[in-house]
Amino acid sequence: MNVRTTYPMSPLAVALVGALLTVALAGNSFAQPSRTSAHKPAPTPAAAAASQPAAPPAATAPRPASGQPIALADALAAARDNLDVSIARRALSAARADVLAADRAPFPVLSGKVSSIDLQNGVGAGNAITRKRIDKGVGVDWTWERGNKRELRTRAAQRGATAATADVDDVQLQQLLRAIGAYYDLVSAQERIEQLAEVELSSSLIATSAGRRVKAGDLGRQDALRTEIDAQRVRADQSAALLERQRASLVLAQLIGRMSNPEELRATSDWPPLSAAPALSDPAVSGQLVALVDSRPEVRAAMARIEAARAQVDLAESQKKADVTWGVSVDHYPGTSTRLVELRASIPLQFGYRYEGEIVRGVALQGQAEDALEKVRRETYADLLQLQ
Repeated sequence: MNVRTTYPMSPLAVALVGALLTVALAGNSFAQPSRTSAHKPAPTPAAAAASQPAAPPAATAPRPASGQPIALADALAAARDNLDVSIARRALSAARADVLAADRAPFPVLSGKVSSIDLQNGVGAGNAITRKRIDKGVGVDWTWERGNKRELRTRAAQRGATAATADVDDVQLQQLLRAIGAYYDLVSAQERIEQLAEVELSSSLIATSAGRRVKAGDLGRQDALRTEIDAQRVRADQSAALLERQRASLVLAQLIGRMSNPEELRATSDWPPLSAAPALSDPAVSGQLVALVDSRPEVRAAMARIEAARAQVDLAESQKKADVTWGVSVDHYPGTSTRLVELRASIPLQFGYRYEGEIVRGVALQGQAEDALEKVRRETYADLLQLQ
């Protein structure tokens, strides 16, 4: 007679044993699909739930396209006068003020003096201005600029103002191009969200159908998991599209100055019609691109800076001609004469230095401006080829 002793099992052990049996039975069912359900033991509710694919979550609809609708024309009008353009215009105002500051002659200098005060014998009694023996005088001094310095200085400032004017045009053009790019990035993101919403709905329906086919024994669990993975990938793409829309709206809001709820911007314009571009191999097209390069504002600004640098070189050369300071004064010395006139002139003596440093610096800056012009021309031509 065999006596078998049984020991009570904990709930955790029961659950582990049930899970192992469920895995073993599930493996046998996939390996032997010809068996009927009559030979399969009834699985526990926990095992049945574990053997079914996860139910796909409900389709996440994109946020409604509400908020601040904006057309392309409105975006371009706002970008044409944004903060970057305002900064360039203020720089132009400063450059024009430099022209006013440069186009002027040196101010005359008014001077007064009191001299010949006799400390040993005294200056005598009476009024300090009319009777005392003190030499008093009032004079005016004025510097005569030689070497055409004023004209050269003004010319350099004018060329700088011309370059600043072209800079304003260049900044406006760049802001318009950035605004167009940001606007159509927003249009693209909006359309992508709409398309992914449809794809996500379709993939969710496919995943749900696959789960039902698994329950009916018409589809393997591995194939059902593939459809679920595809559905989750579409949901991830949809989240990325939402983030891309927010990024595009933030960029556009910064360019047009609408920083109140920038993520709510909504583009209302459609894509522009696509037109066929002429072939670059056409000599007429290549000639037009070359002619268009010099008309671009950044090239015009670089050319104006070369002229300003040349004027600075000429101004440094003109420093070799020393300026003369003329002066005249009227003196009053009681006891000798009350109407004494003094004429004077002063000129610096340039020994050992002929402004070589200023001249070499000006020549170097002129060469730098010429190199910058060539670089801008090449970059502009490359940009036009890319646009073409």
